[in-house]
Amino acid sequence: MELLEKYFPNLTQDQKNQFGNLQELYKDWNLKINVVSRKDIDELYLRHVLHSLGIAKVQTFLPGASILDVGTGGGFPGIPLAILHPETSFHLVDSIGKKIKVVNEVTEGLGLKNVHTTNARVEEVPGHYDFIVSRAVAAMPTFVHWTKGKIAKESKHELKNGILYLKGGDLTEELADYSKADIYELSNFFDEEFFETKKVVYLPVKFRK
Repeated sequence: MELLEKYFPNLTQDQKNQFGNLQELYKDWNLKINVVSRKDIDELYLRHVLHSLGIAKVQTFLPGASILDVGTGGGFPGIPLAILHPETSFHLVDSIGKKIKVVNEVTEGLGLKNVHTTNARVEEVPGHYDFIVSRAVAAMPTFVHWTKGKIAKESKHELKNGILYLKGGDLTEELADYSKADIYELSNFFDEEFFETKKVVYLPVKFRK
């Protein structure tokens, strides 16, 4: 929790309690259904929670906004972002049922009211969203194809509606076809060595019918 409060000093007591409960909830559920690697569970706040919140350093979500988390796995980045933005709606999607089960149990354990989940491929999920978030589930061209047509037309945020994607390493080749992509180095926001190669890729997506 000290790590989170270092970078997010304005957390409410409810948010502190919810973030504080994450580790025990994940430790408990990870024994039943392995969604976080065992070596990572002890560094949950660094490698998963704070990493997820890197998106919020690029764009804070407004009340009433709608966010889609594609391939959420055990609930990252969606659950930490939902705690940080209690008045924003988060839709967490994964094609693997046991992962969604863990997400549902953690969400219920935290008392989060702004998260709903779907066990499906994202192509099967209807609706439009202000932003689509994810954590390196596929190369950008594949991800763009999966999520085509799901970005809402009207932008309300500082950034235009689009994709906010947590990635690492050299992205030169992967982003060669995306001249409008912006790369935010997480090392500019977080001091820890873990973030030296971690990035948020922002891709504004024009609305298509």
